Amino acid sequence: MSRPTTKSELISAAADNYEKMNSIISSLTEKELATPFDFSGDDKKKEAHWKRDKNLRDILIHLYEWHQLLLNWVPANQNGEDSPFIPRPYNWKTYGNLNMILWKKHQDTTLEQAKELLAKSHQDVMDLAETFSNEELFSKGIYKWVGGSTLGSYFISVTASHYDWAMKKLKAHRKNCQAL
Repeated sequence: MSRPTTKSELISAAADNYEKMNSIISSLTEKELATPFDFSGDDKKKEAHWKRDKNLRDILIHLYEWHQLLLNWVPANQNGEDSPFIPRPYNWKTYGNLNMILWKKHQDTTLEQAKELLAKSHQDVMDLAETFSNEELFSKGIYKWVGGSTLGSYFISVTASHYDWAMKKLKAHRKNCQAL
């Protein structure tokens, strides 16, 4: 699927990828759920997240926390605060450190809690997206606080694109489990 360029495509892509991701999650076996994620045997998986996330809960919480970034960023800026998407002291060069803080924050969160948090935050993001027009989401220069991008690109990043990332990771984990 190509990257959405309209509000309807954004809503559809986010909903479709969320459902696809949940389908994969519901099909995970007990063995797959119980086996810690380990991608150390694959030299192509060098990004930090391949080492960070050890189970399904970690992935779901990562998605939830990135929803929270958007859900806090948009209203703050709408209310006149000059708030960056990545909260200070982090930035786009150091967001990996933020991801580790968010990961550590949820090590006592259960898988069931993570599922509930993600379901609610997904709906909250979808509801927020609905409040914007197609122009507000996909025209550059509408909101100064978005920078050189579009507001819609942030919604895509925390929904459809992030769900795609999660699915790739879950499929890689499943493949690893089958090799055991």
